[in-house]
Amino acid sequence: MKILICGAQGFLGRHISQVLQDAGHEVCHGVRKPKLPERLIDPEEIAIDYVQDTEPAIWEKRLRRLGQIDVIVNTVGILNETTELSFDAIHRDAPAALFYAAARCGVKSIVQISALGGANEAEHPEAMTGYMQSKRAADKALIELAPGGLSYLILRPSLVVGLDGSSSQLFRSMASLPLLGLPGRGEQQLQPIHVDDLCAAIAIWLADENRHSLVLNAVGPQAMSYRRMLEIYRLAMGMPAQCLFSIPMPVMRMAASAARLLPQNVLTPDSLRMLEQDNVADATGLAAHLGRLAKSHKDWFTGIPANMLASSAIAGWSLPLFRYVLALVWFVTAAVSFGLYPVSGSLALLQPLGLSGAPAMFMLMAASTLDLCLGLATLLWPRRILWLMQIALIVGYSCVIAIYSPEYYLHPFGPVLKNLPILALLAYLFAHQRDTLRDTK
Repeated sequence: MKILICGAQGFLGRHISQVLQDAGHEVCHGVRKPKLPERLIDPEEIAIDYVQDTEPAIWEKRLRRLGQIDVIVNTVGILNETTELSFDAIHRDAPAALFYAAARCGVKSIVQISALGGANEAEHPEAMTGYMQSKRAADKALIELAPGGLSYLILRPSLVVGLDGSSSQLFRSMASLPLLGLPGRGEQQLQPIHVDDLCAAIAIWLADENRHSLVLNAVGPQAMSYRRMLEIYRLAMGMPAQCLFSIPMPVMRMAASAARLLPQNVLTPDSLRMLEQDNVADATGLAAHLGRLAKSHKDWFTGIPANMLASSAIAGWSLPLFRYVLALVWFVTAAVSFGLYPVSGSLALLQPLGLSGAPAMFMLMAASTLDLCLGLATLLWPRRILWLMQIALIVGYSCVIAIYSPEYYLHPFGPVLKNLPILALLAYLFAHQRDTLRDTK
């Protein structure tokens, strides 16, 4: 079959694409940024934009251009809204337009990756977040098309576990922290499913020529608390028990509201509300569809060394921590040189270099400005070339001091020797930095 996967560059899209290609299907990838320019035709990749593509006519033209598409898989989704990205456009309007156009173009089947709601969703629909409301609206639009001959598989996963999944990477990083605060007592209920089981559910449904429309709660075999999930991640990384403490929920809610002002999308009022609603469901339907139980937590990372999991998890928080600390060093150094430390004392340090008067003041201000610029770049422009520049600068400073003020190498406070851990930190940042192609142009 010829299958169009929308959101093929995402975590779920990549895995689903690989499984379907391995099964012998012809897969076309719908992505936001194709590898080839739009004017060039690539039968395996097309440009889509769920922010803009909210009219059926757009999708109908696109589908007819691709030829006969048998199945469409929709994996596109966002966790939090921004000024440019809205739940209604991405979760409701664009998918609904796509589904309607698919029915017009003779597409046989659609797979919709939705989301599992709270345990009390049916009794209290008014408690659903904007995220869940938009997901349910798309599900409804698809279900209403079914009488016209279109079959559908709607999968509603809880958290999806996978080595390269962003949520899994986040929770592994959190689990690797030496100290972590839990929302309340951390007893909120979750039911994670491994990405392999989600892909298997799709492959099994597509393999049935007489496939019937189906809504499945894609959940693992066991519900678990948020606290327990973090413990499982930590055990998989071979780490000892984590030091956990409770954060009262009123404090968490205030923190989530304040966190909206920060450049992050992890802690928000909506994400906290969804966590509090208990994300669990009956697992028997999925087990019957798979013909087996879904993977338990004991099999999430089978064959993956614990030290590999741990090192990637620790890098998740140590890299930004090192950047912030390094930026702080540059900012404090600049402030000290600009005048927090007596300027006369700073100028005296330049006398062994033969600098005094206006040249010394110019050199001091230039060095202070450079330190300030390096602090800003460390925060806003992390690049391999930046780390190399800082390494070269520190080595250069150290060589100048060795020539003109060697006594500082034997100073009891070790002001020059402290450059060694900073150089080690820069080497670590350089080794872990991954510049994109756009960054290097």
